[in-house]
Amino acid sequence: MSGDNAILLAILIPLVGAVLIALTGRQPNLREAMTLGTAGLLFIVVLTLVPEVSGGGRPQATLIEMLPGLPLAFEVEPLGMLFGLVASGLWIVNSVYSIGYMRANNEQNQTRFYVCFAIAISSTMGIAFAGNMMTLFVFYEVLTLSTYPLVTHKGNEDAQRGGRTYLGILLSTSIGLQLLAILWTWQVAGTLDFTAGGILSGKASGPVVGILLLLYMYGIGKAALMPLHRWLPAAMVAPTPVSALLHAVAVVKAGVFTVMKVAVYIFGLDLLRDTGHGQWLAYIAAATILIASLVAMTKNNLKARLAYSTISQLGYVVLGAALANDWSVIGGSMQIAMHAMGKITLFFCAGAIYTATHKTEISEMTGLGRVMPFTFGAFLIGALSVIGLPPLGGSWSKWYLMLGAAEASQVVMIAVLMVSSLLNVAYLIPIVARGFFLPAPQSTPQPVSVGAAAAPRPRIQEAPLFCVAPLCMTALGCVLLFFFATPLYRLLEPIVAP
Repeated sequence: MSGDNAILLAILIPLVGAVLIALTGRQPNLREAMTLGTAGLLFIVVLTLVPEVSGGGRPQATLIEMLPGLPLAFEVEPLGMLFGLVASGLWIVNSVYSIGYMRANNEQNQTRFYVCFAIAISSTMGIAFAGNMMTLFVFYEVLTLSTYPLVTHKGNEDAQRGGRTYLGILLSTSIGLQLLAILWTWQVAGTLDFTAGGILSGKASGPVVGILLLLYMYGIGKAALMPLHRWLPAAMVAPTPVSALLHAVAVVKAGVFTVMKVAVYIFGLDLLRDTGHGQWLAYIAAATILIASLVAMTKNNLKARLAYSTISQLGYVVLGAALANDWSVIGGSMQIAMHAMGKITLFFCAGAIYTATHKTEISEMTGLGRVMPFTFGAFLIGALSVIGLPPLGGSWSKWYLMLGAAEASQVVMIAVLMVSSLLNVAYLIPIVARGFFLPAPQSTPQPVSVGAAAAPRPRIQEAPLFCVAPLCMTALGCVLLFFFATPLYRLLEPIVAP
């Protein structure tokens, strides 16, 4: 299969899948088979692009010319290849998990859920493979609109309120700030094509660079830089599979992916370093990392704590872009994959706990690890990966970010990375400790006579298999990413190669 055909198929397959899912909505088994088949076929198509991109090729495709000199065009480079693999691969396990979760909780409007999910994945592929900034913007907006029905899935007042916050912040930032930056870039550079070394290099200087950087960074609202982060906790009213989509598969990853693309291919690392404008962005990213971690420690609701954890972890990618050197860009790019695998595991576990026990508050989860050992064991693995401890994948991205901070002589940023890891421990590990090491509360105390037999061990009461199997798979993925990080590094290396 040629590269241009594979690109177009990667965008088209989820759209065709969405139609088939809608047509088979009255037959749940067939509908879900369509979902899994579409996800599997998409991943196979994306995989066909890997050999060419790894070998230095850049598959391209063009659909239409939106304006003279501004086509709806696609080009697969290493960073987009990574994002495409992450999104298409995790769609498979998320689809399996969704089947178990949606059925076990008797969720309404399941056909609409799967249709919108497929459309969101199609737009994610468009973002991953966009050849210019306007193409990326078009699919970025489609992603926002297609995920709105997922955020408001439950249809109650809380869901509607969360959806308004979600849509309001993401649309206002992208149209009011990002689109302005794109038009200004086109006027200054004469092109919006993603180009090695940056299209603004040699064409913009002084305050213009700083203003454009500010417009882009806060216009890319999906990156959740503080203070434009409220949409992410607000969206936690959605079902857990949607939370996994938002945090691991598509939405926030589209945000930080766009941040990295803009830094590398619009500004260029040399321009960010030479003008010094990357430094203020690094401090904003550092503040986001630390403040979000501190807020996470105060949250008793498990999904809310994980949401603020995500805001903090996204800051690592922005920090990598802001430091603007080879190590930091590699580390920030690897963080896209490492965080995706760790965070989807944590959200899967949160959903499994809810499905099995209908508990959402951390204070209510005392002793649950004894009856849900697979779920809490996977949560521990995902948490340790997010923290950045070997032998788990998250350790590599933080290692390269440390090297990037050292190369930039940013001792403060090294300290931020170290302190943030300690804060990760403080808000994640107590959840596991509470589940495994504290006894479950007894509703009615039982007197024990001398010589009485010991109480029987608690019976394992996990969520359905379709919920538990995916979280075990992604927990294993956190381990495998540690031992097979070299192919990932080699895929990303051309991004910073001269």
